[in-house]
Amino acid sequence: MAPKSGVTFTNRGQGFVVEPGHRNCIAPGKRPLHTIIPGMITKNDKAVMPFGVMGGHYQSFGHMHLLTKYFDFGKDIQEAQDLPRVFPLSGGRKVEVEGTVPDDVVDGLKALGHEPVRPVKPIGGSQAIWIDWDRGILTGGSEPRKDGCAIGY
Repeated sequence: MAPKSGVTFTNRGQGFVVEPGHRNCIAPGKRPLHTIIPGMITKNDKAVMPFGVMGGHYQSFGHMHLLTKYFDFGKDIQEAQDLPRVFPLSGGRKVEVEGTVPDDVVDGLKALGHEPVRPVKPIGGSQAIWIDWDRGILTGGSEPRKDGCAIGY
């Protein structure tokens, strides 16, 4: 920790590069890929859902997974985190597919030219809290693929 500012230093900033022209360089208008990407949903100028997704390169894709399952498919926070996942691997046709993905979906991926493979480790992890300001209720969910839990008091 820096003694004067109180800022805690980690090695997570190593993904940013100061070399001009590097694809992950720091420059105006750039958005370097980084794995420190928590999320915050707001509504009517209030925070309604702080959330985070772990998993390196999966993180931004995981944000889409979580939010799509919650908002577009009407799943509750825990259901949205529990559902099976897929993740396309860069540089080819391989797609990581969890064992709980139905066989007909896996067959559909194959028919589209993808090569489904089983992941060697869990695909991501997440936690989220929905804030219901009108009712004064917090609803939490925690990823079953990682350690952690949602506890209320």
